[in-house]
Amino acid sequence: MQDRPIPTPLMTRIDAAGHWLAPLGLRAILAWEFFESGREKLLGENWFDQIAGQFPPPFSLLSANLNWTLATWLELLGAAALLLGLGTRFVAYALIVLTVVATYAVHWPTEWASLAELWQGYAVTDNGYGNFKLPLLYLVMLLPLLLRGAGPLSLDGLLMHRWTHGQALPAVATIDAGHAVWSALLILLGLPIALLLPWAGGALIAIGIALAVLCRARR
Repeated sequence: MQDRPIPTPLMTRIDAAGHWLAPLGLRAILAWEFFESGREKLLGENWFDQIAGQFPPPFSLLSANLNWTLATWLELLGAAALLLGLGTRFVAYALIVLTVVATYAVHWPTEWASLAELWQGYAVTDNGYGNFKLPLLYLVMLLPLLLRGAGPLSLDGLLMHRWTHGQALPAVATIDAGHAVWSALLILLGLPIALLLPWAGGALIAIGIALAVLCRARR
């Protein structure tokens, strides 16, 4: 008597579908948001000269026209790359930096005495406490794309499939290699976060450096 195949659990099937569709949804909505913002800049007038003194370094060293051009084309080209799923991790990080800089210059409160007061800026309209709700949502949505990539329904996925001939990539071989990845990730995330929350960004950078030193000492 032939054994019947074991049915695949429903959650497993949903997980499999999510592996394909979840990154696509994030990429699509973020692509539209950044495209709209870039198109408005491309067709509108440059207002960066009104906030030139509010940009963090090194962008404060650049002219308002150059910052406007950089922001415009990063948003437009980044939107296209997200939609196609091309260079997704690099593009996601670039847009994270862009969003943090925009938050610092436009949406972040100039002064706040406590986290409770700062959190009053989690709003769409600025009532004197900033209005960083939308940028924060974009950052949270970009983070999975930075960490997990574009997913199978993307040019990245197609190129990876052709490069590996359909074989799964090997897992991180050693603990030290895993620490090195965490070190780089913490430092990369800590740098932009330090613009808004120096203590939080500094802590991430310090932990990342400590992991890098640990990896080097173990060799």
